[in-house]
Amino acid sequence: MDLYQGRRYYSADAYMKNTFKKKVYRLALDAGCTCPNRDGSVSVGGCSFCSEGGSGDFAEAHLEDIDEQIENAKMLVEHKCEGPYIAYFQSFTNTYGDTERLSDIFMKAAGNPDIVCVDIATRPDCLQDDKLEMLRQVNAVKPVWVELGLQTIHEETARAFNRGYELPVFEEAVEKLYKLGIPVIAHLILGLPGESHDDMINSARYIASKFPRVSGVKLSMLHILKGTRMGEEFIREPFHTFTLPEYADLLIDILEVLPPEMVVHRITGDGPRKLLIAPLWSMDKKNVLNTIAHRMKQRNTFQGKCFD
Repeated sequence: MDLYQGRRYYSADAYMKNTFKKKVYRLALDAGCTCPNRDGSVSVGGCSFCSEGGSGDFAEAHLEDIDEQIENAKMLVEHKCEGPYIAYFQSFTNTYGDTERLSDIFMKAAGNPDIVCVDIATRPDCLQDDKLEMLRQVNAVKPVWVELGLQTIHEETARAFNRGYELPVFEEAVEKLYKLGIPVIAHLILGLPGESHDDMINSARYIASKFPRVSGVKLSMLHILKGTRMGEEFIREPFHTFTLPEYADLLIDILEVLPPEMVVHRITGDGPRKLLIAPLWSMDKKNVLNTIAHRMKQRNTFQGKCFD
């Protein structure tokens, strides 16, 4: 079997075709959560790069009934995919709040016949025992993936953007989820202020060292957005953001150090057009993907080439 489905890295699309035997599309849903990094439980204001949408600016507007959200989201993507689908809870911290309420939402999504997987984005410091038991129960109905926003392994950077937890918290959460048989997808942001090329490669090497406990990764360039603390800082005193060629080469360097079997769920990002300050080239997603593919071919390289 061609694991990569003709690409030079193990994309989410290839993984889904290998796993579900057909194309699967994420439905961006909203569980109506907030974040402990916003409401004062951990901090206020959230991560400095995070918009008011809590990284879920493309999610279906919150409605009480999750089935209604799923149907509305399906209509938005019906020109791309006829199903099956992944129920993707992206906005804010989706294991933060009343456990019974969240369990009802996730169980209802898992019980929908068009849903093959429930993808839950959260923080590693919001996985208490009752939340883990909830995820275990949902995972018994449909596969559950948990996405954890690590962004960087470097504590100085994390404090600067107000992440609100330290690296051992991430490690503990990964171990607990692994014991439950729940795959973890780690997020890394490339281009955080003050980070060097080697800093970002070392974050990727760290993620690589956690395979298979961390089975997937999402990679994105830093988006500078209006209405965020980082956006205000950038307007007052602009700092360097990647050009597309710079980003493509760094991204490829990172792919080279990842395990060949680690699923790469994202290699670019979508900043809302109405909020995006920089980099503006990221709005042309097709061009970004084509540039990366072309550059990988030029360099005659592939995911895992330098994995040790």
